[in-house]
Amino acid sequence: MISNETKIELFNTAKEMLKLSYAPYSHFHVGAALLSKDGKIYSGCNIENAAYGPSNCAERTAFFKAVSEGVLQFAGIMIVGGPDSNIKDYCPPCGVCRQVMMEFCNPDEFKIFLAKSENDIIEYTLKELLPQGFGNADLNK
Repeated sequence: MISNETKIELFNTAKEMLKLSYAPYSHFHVGAALLSKDGKIYSGCNIENAAYGPSNCAERTAFFKAVSEGVLQFAGIMIVGGPDSNIKDYCPPCGVCRQVMMEFCNPDEFKIFLAKSENDIIEYTLKELLPQGFGNADLNK
């Protein structure tokens, strides 16, 4: 169970990442705050590229930062975003980010938080957002 205090901390961290987002083409800024099972928070923002393909989402930035430091167990992620850093609606993860989450997270347990404010947070499991997900266990069947 992730406490309300932790959710607010995740929200504030993700919101701060909007300031570092590099989105000169879409102008859609996204921030993420990834919570490891040991309680550490890894932040990320989206980083666009003129060639589009090399762009990276905020969620994957946070995951790759954590994994590059040897962390492989995660409890949840907070995602915020909107045009020109204005949070107007919930900002769900794209399919590629959901697949990255599937690689490192238990889909029944991993929490995905989408927020408009620290008082307006909705919660999903990865399985709810990626039903019938394909993961490393499928390779061993």
